[in-house]
Amino acid sequence: MKRIGILTSGGDCQGLNSTIRAVAKSLYHHYGADGIEIIGIIDGYRGLIYGESRKMKPDDFSGILTRGGTILGTSRQPFKLMRVIDENSVDKVAAMKENYKKLNLDCLVVLGGNGTQKTANLLSEEGLNVVSLPKTIDNDLWGTDKTFGFQSAVDIATNVIDCIHTTATSHGRVFIVEVMGHKVGWLTLYAGIAGGADIILIPEIPYDINKVIADIKARTASGKNFSILAVAEGAISKELAAMPKKKRKSKLAEMKYPSISYEIAEQIESATGQETRVTVPGHFQRGGSPDAYDRVLSTRFGTAAAQLIIEKKYGNMVALQNNKVVAIPLSKIAGKLKAVPVDSEVVESARQLGITFGD
Repeated sequence: MKRIGILTSGGDCQGLNSTIRAVAKSLYHHYGADGIEIIGIIDGYRGLIYGESRKMKPDDFSGILTRGGTILGTSRQPFKLMRVIDENSVDKVAAMKENYKKLNLDCLVVLGGNGTQKTANLLSEEGLNVVSLPKTIDNDLWGTDKTFGFQSAVDIATNVIDCIHTTATSHGRVFIVEVMGHKVGWLTLYAGIAGGADIILIPEIPYDINKVIADIKARTASGKNFSILAVAEGAISKELAAMPKKKRKSKLAEMKYPSISYEIAEQIESATGQETRVTVPGHFQRGGSPDAYDRVLSTRFGTAAAQLIIEKKYGNMVALQNNKVVAIPLSKIAGKLKAVPVDSEVVESARQLGITFGD
């Protein structure tokens, strides 16, 4: 009998349960209910470290296609601390290997983002059979065109911008919608375009606040009494971007505002005299049911992962490339960030519409 462990690690997002479902149902379909045991690892890598798991039943995977969050629970276990002995004197890597063997697993299935994939690769290098799936609303995993969770988050962020339009036009205000994304701007870029934002600020394109202000003044002069900015939480000014990394971190740590959006809002209002407000949808973007696109993508990823297990092609992450689901060695993607190319077709399309990036 095959024994497969499965865990979800890092931040939750839409599509985790639909992906888990696809992996499990595919394996049950191939091996039969009596030929496969699926072990749910509780709360991500923490569960694997401390031996917290439960045997799943076929019924556990019914009715979860549309359910948000993760039925297995999750936690953040930073990759940089994986080889650091913790306060309980636990060697985390050794503990994960030991519990993998105690559970008599044939393979460990891992669903997660960048840090999760790095740890998955580490375990693969340590001799464990691992298959992984790309999860993150940030869409910043190297090697895959899309991650599950991304499109659902785009839909939510877009809806926020859509709703802001009515109050912005009614009151003649400037509105900043702060979208999730510390290191990359995929979510802000897509939601900004879909929501009709006038200005989009993302980490990959450092902004000049004077240019942002000039763009807003130009809109006002042309008869537009409102402006909407989609701002990534990791957006950065040209001034900060030019600083050495250590000094930049120090400056950000000293910032008196809750986030960069509030600083930008104050600068805009001071320079234009136009009332400026900030809306932060925050974790709304990671919650709720996956949209139809993510349900299909999750299903494709999950069935592909099951096939890798059946064929014993371990050490791979499933990915989407040119609308085809493929397998990529973990060693080739672990630790690599997929940022928005500043000259990408999507950015250029936005510019051709008249959307500005503050540069």
